Amino acid sequence: MTDVTALLDAAVATSDPWRGDDTFDVLDPATDEVVRTVPSATPETARQSADAAAAALGPWAASTPRSRAEILRRTFEIMEGEAEAIARVIVAENGKALADARSETHYAADFFRWYSEEAVRLDGSLGRSPSGGNRILTSHKPIGVAALVTPWNFPAAMATRKIAPALAAGCTVVLKPASETPLTALVIADVLRRAGVPEGVVHVLPSAHSSAIVGELLAHPAVRKLSFTGSTEVGKVLLRSAADRVVSASMELGGNAPFVVLPGADVDAAVAGAMLAKMRNGGQACTAANRFIVHESVAEAFVDRFSAAMGSLAMGPGHDERNQLGPVINRAAQRDMQSLVDQALASGGRARTGGAVPVGPGSFYPATVVADVPGDAPVLREEIFGPVAPVSVVGSVDEAVRLANATEVGLAGYVYAGDLAQGLAVAERLDVGMVGLNRGVVSDPAAPFGGVKESGLGREGAEEGILEYTEVQMIATQW
Repeated sequence: MTDVTALLDAAVATSDPWRGDDTFDVLDPATDEVVRTVPSATPETARQSADAAAAALGPWAASTPRSRAEILRRTFEIMEGEAEAIARVIVAENGKALADARSETHYAADFFRWYSEEAVRLDGSLGRSPSGGNRILTSHKPIGVAALVTPWNFPAAMATRKIAPALAAGCTVVLKPASETPLTALVIADVLRRAGVPEGVVHVLPSAHSSAIVGELLAHPAVRKLSFTGSTEVGKVLLRSAADRVVSASMELGGNAPFVVLPGADVDAAVAGAMLAKMRNGGQACTAANRFIVHESVAEAFVDRFSAAMGSLAMGPGHDERNQLGPVINRAAQRDMQSLVDQALASGGRARTGGAVPVGPGSFYPATVVADVPGDAPVLREEIFGPVAPVSVVGSVDEAVRLANATEVGLAGYVYAGDLAQGLAVAERLDVGMVGLNRGVVSDPAAPFGGVKESGLGREGAEEGILEYTEVQMIATQW
């Protein structure tokens, strides 16, 4: 199925059958026009979906790892075959540039391929107690019904990064996608259905009432897992709710990634890496470089070349392949960008490119570089989540590390160094879960994704990702 309209028609038509009269509009952030009107789930819908997921859990968990793997592999193949149409659905509701959406679609599909391979390698262990009195057998059992909550910035990848390992482990799932971008999630659910996922195993609940839906899922006795990607503030609220029933919780929360350029770094390589680390999805990524900390020996060259690269980006509706920067997600985000830039300029920063809301429709904000930002500026403390790059200049490596770690979150960081040993040494000193060393992208289905401090709990991707959806059972015996 390669036609976007047909893809959306099928996805909406085959969504969960218990739908009331409540609906909400999905808007194109490039035009503020309605893309689709979709049914809005209610707390009762959430209960029915969790009931159905609970009923489907036993047969799905008892299915063979190979059969689950083959379904996940078929899902990957269907997504790859329909990648262009899926990418255009992402552009329509999220606004990102088409090249970004295509990249996300392939990345999202790859989680199904990766976990089709991990599904058949979920090994246990056999050991002997130190006293020699018994043998110890361990196995990984599916944890149960999983409630998945995803954000709007990567509507395909954030969904598949959770759905794929959960299904591979033998869990059933209920997904609450962001209200800004539910269409992609509905499309993925329909792809899974066509790939052979049995009825009741996967549910998607678009809704304008997110907190009520998630609260209902957490209260449901069959839900034993919560996986949330979103802000640290909301994550803390959900952790408190999960504690009431001692629900296992995985949290991928906010970031404030430092991008450190050390003395001796290749400036051209650092600029190329900065464009990837900052401008993936227009800066609307939890892993996006948020603070550029540059040693004084390379600062002038870096700022000049980085500003030129940012200023050269063509901005406009994401569906036009000539555009490299789409809108931010909505008008509120656009206002936030301007407020952060205004505060940075008022505190002594200098706008080297961008810095003002353009005239016209849509929630666009230009690629912006603000140089000479003082250490106390709000733009360095808050997660920007947009195409704004503040640059601070430091006089030593120790000062760079101190500024990089001066935050309560620690998801990702980036280090550019001319000397590999120096780069590794600085990378190890960063209080983050992931570091890109001379590299502007850290995400990969085969790599454990997650942070430290207030950036979250647990890991997604890699072998660690499937273990998040299992419980270890131990059997003691002897022979």
